[in-house]
Amino acid sequence: MRFRDRTDAGRRLAQRLVPYRLPRPVVLALPRGGVPVAVEVAHALHAPLDVFVARKVGAPENPEYGIGAVAEGDGVVANVAVLRRLGLSSEEWVRLVSAERAELARRVDRYRGARPLPEVRGRDVVLVDDGLATGVTAEAALVALRTLEPSRLVLAVPTCAGETANRLAAVADDVVCAVAPDPFYAVGQSYERFDQVTDEEVTALLQHARSTPGMMAP
Repeated sequence: MRFRDRTDAGRRLAQRLVPYRLPRPVVLALPRGGVPVAVEVAHALHAPLDVFVARKVGAPENPEYGIGAVAEGDGVVANVAVLRRLGLSSEEWVRLVSAERAELARRVDRYRGARPLPEVRGRDVVLVDDGLATGVTAEAALVALRTLEPSRLVLAVPTCAGETANRLAAVADDVVCAVAPDPFYAVGQSYERFDQVTDEEVTALLQHARSTPGMMAP
């Protein structure tokens, strides 16, 4: 199964989530790619929508190679085996994390400004992304969200690597993945159209959600 685009993926993912009958859901999207998916999920669940920002921590010589991730609050995860293989010291790790936290703060300000995160304590939180490869940013977000004491923490994605979904099932209460290609090469393999989502698109989608009845955070 392939999705036409992230909107189509969100609608199909929502079909998997509606039967859960979550009593007080709040949908949080991992920007940027998770936002158009989450819009459709929030609409189907009649739930408020906002972003929860996480950032991959890249290797010093290869920033695209994720060795960990950080998220809002105190969310941080590290691939210890990779850190050891690369010979990174604890000081180097702290420096890399600090740099990504600075960019994370910029993005939180860009997407949410002074608006507080919706109240999640005691609620059913659905964390949405457009897909999971290593899942390291989603893991950092789950770790951070767990400290906010939701009653249930659901990770929902249209496509994922099976081993990643299995690993994150130990962090989330539920992992909902619409399709898990085997072999899994990249998130984009499940999409016909997988263009990069811009900051401007994220902002526009969130503004629209805040003006839509049923999707405004209480």
